[in-house]
Amino acid sequence: MGPRRNRVDPWGDLIATSERGLFTGNRGCLVDGHERVVRHHRTSAWIVCRLEYQGRRVPLARPDAWTPIFFLDDAVALAAGHRPCGFCRRADHLAYQRAVTVGLGRPEPVPARELDQRLARERLGPGRGLERAHDRRLWTAPARDLPDGTVIVEQGVAQLLLGDRALDFSFAGWHHPHARPEDSATVLTPPTSVLALASGFRPVHHQSALDQRGAGTEMEIR
Repeated sequence: MGPRRNRVDPWGDLIATSERGLFTGNRGCLVDGHERVVRHHRTSAWIVCRLEYQGRRVPLARPDAWTPIFFLDDAVALAAGHRPCGFCRRADHLAYQRAVTVGLGRPEPVPARELDQRLARERLGPGRGLERAHDRRLWTAPARDLPDGTVIVEQGVAQLLLGDRALDFSFAGWHHPHARPEDSATVLTPPTSVLALASGFRPVHHQSALDQRGAGTEMEIR
């Protein structure tokens, strides 16, 4: 049997590849009774989780349970429209929540349900099917103003902004470092997550990003 269709690209689509990643995640049950992926998502709460938590194991394709999907790192998960899980990644969830709250200038923490509603509005337009990259809601901003950890799209390639560099995405890692764009950029990461990044949330990046990061970068590696 070949690799399952459960690796997530920065657009949020599911791809079959043998490459691994740092995190798993949840969009509800995505498979039928024959373990075939038949849905892009089944819930508006898209979360990114730890690969291991207290020894718990979740079947990869059980029709009556949530379907684990996998991300290279937080940058990919955020770009795809996910947020940190409030259960297995409690500290990261609270940090994300605090950052969004600060960015919005709110006196009280933004509830998780509101975070999910904001991200649902921001990531996808109308559409259906397993491949939804063409439905992604993209937006523009000056590249120099975007925080580290943001993923942009340049000539169809997803690129991670870190310091003075942009790194191309692959399922094996971030590669081909080049200069951060100076002009307006097409942004894939939803505005709420960019706000979190700009307001202090520190995502966990793949080791390949550390190896090729640009000057002036603040980041966390695990």
